[in-house]
Amino acid sequence: MSGATPDEPVPVPVPASVDTTKPSIARVYDAFLNGKDNYEVDRAVVRGVQKVAPEAADLAVENRAFLIRVCRFLARQTGVTQYLDCGSGLPTAENTHQVVQRINPESRVVYVDNDPTVLAHSRALLEDSENTFFVSEDIFEPETLLMNEVVRSELDWNQPIALLHLGTLHHYNGEDTRSRKDIVRACTDALPSGSYVAISHFLDPEDEYSDTARKMEDMFLHSMLGSGTFSTRDELLELFNGLDLVDPGLVRCADWWPDGPQLKPLNAAQRCIAGAVARKP
Repeated sequence: MSGATPDEPVPVPVPASVDTTKPSIARVYDAFLNGKDNYEVDRAVVRGVQKVAPEAADLAVENRAFLIRVCRFLARQTGVTQYLDCGSGLPTAENTHQVVQRINPESRVVYVDNDPTVLAHSRALLEDSENTFFVSEDIFEPETLLMNEVVRSELDWNQPIALLHLGTLHHYNGEDTRSRKDIVRACTDALPSGSYVAISHFLDPEDEYSDTARKMEDMFLHSMLGSGTFSTRDELLELFNGLDLVDPGLVRCADWWPDGPQLKPLNAAQRCIAGAVARKP
């Protein structure tokens, strides 16, 4: 019988509220991953970044691979069964709920995003998943997000929760009023002891690849997308203040417990995205 398999996104009509004249973060990532839920305006952003770093798609590839490995670790090793995934993006072959519920079917996942395309696709994907939920909120407004009825009722805030901010914070443009560190702190302050925080972020490696990182940043910031900041390791470590980093700490995403030996040298893009997992004491 033909049709989508259980792990494939279910095609749904794009809602009229989607503005196809402006790129969206979720659709740009989808274009980087060779997905089908993007438009010419999104692909133009990808082409622009690829002019300065032909391997730029690996920013998205490594971010997704990091998410999968992190979720496997959390589900298998920590005992956490609750996940708050901020900036869920468009459905792909492996989403947070699919990874963790394959290991523990009782795991509960709340996705958060406010992109109308993501909302439409996610509702269709999650229709038959009783332990998976989606809320439409601004992930950079943590106080409002944390008071959302679904977030409060579907997660037990007396038990550990895994907070995922993967590939999101580098798209925050409000540093003049509130820092990324403040956003993360507002969320982590609300988490129970024993919770985990996972973050991935564009990296300025401060080496011979730094120039490529800053050129990619310039292309992101001056594209119609208008966001995509590359930060140094010290800047990213500030996001984990008060938390205990899980070994190997903050490293390039490709180096965080890879699935096997790295036989090929990392390209420029793979060297320019980093991630870590930390535990709240």
